[in-house]
Amino acid sequence: MKGNKELITALNLLLIDELTVINQYVVQSEMCANWGYRKLNQDIRKQAMDEMLHAEWLIGRIIFFEGIPTVSKLNSIKVGKTVSEIISNNDNAELDVVGQYNDAIKLAREVNDQGTLELLTKILIMEEGHVDWAEKQQAQIDQMGIENYLVSQTESPVI
Repeated sequence: MKGNKELITALNLLLIDELTVINQYVVQSEMCANWGYRKLNQDIRKQAMDEMLHAEWLIGRIIFFEGIPTVSKLNSIKVGKTVSEIISNNDNAELDVVGQYNDAIKLAREVNDQGTLELLTKILIMEEGHVDWAEKQQAQIDQMGIENYLVSQTESPVI
């Protein structure tokens, strides 16, 4: 089915965002694992998996519209060197993408594309959950201090 060219472009821009954060989150997850922060490793890894689903869904929609998914381009990846930087970078990335999903939803409404509107809304809700997670982590760091926060992200060694 031929799709709206402007909407296909918007979907491809969202796909680039998703592919970028997949890479960002995978690196960060492994960094946290290496530092011994198993809970952070698992949380960030799960977010990377969510982003993989989003990318898969966007690719499917673009192909449905007889478009060509842009999978060879990434935005700048902002990994961070500390846990605080990682969380801040992820919060900023998610806040940006929430705005972009809202813009794409508006466009889907304008071109009367209910299927795309529903898909984008589903993804938006998941992205808002990622923002909420990052904001909670930042609040915990602010309230308990980075040292206590990091202790809470480790697990006791198995004896």
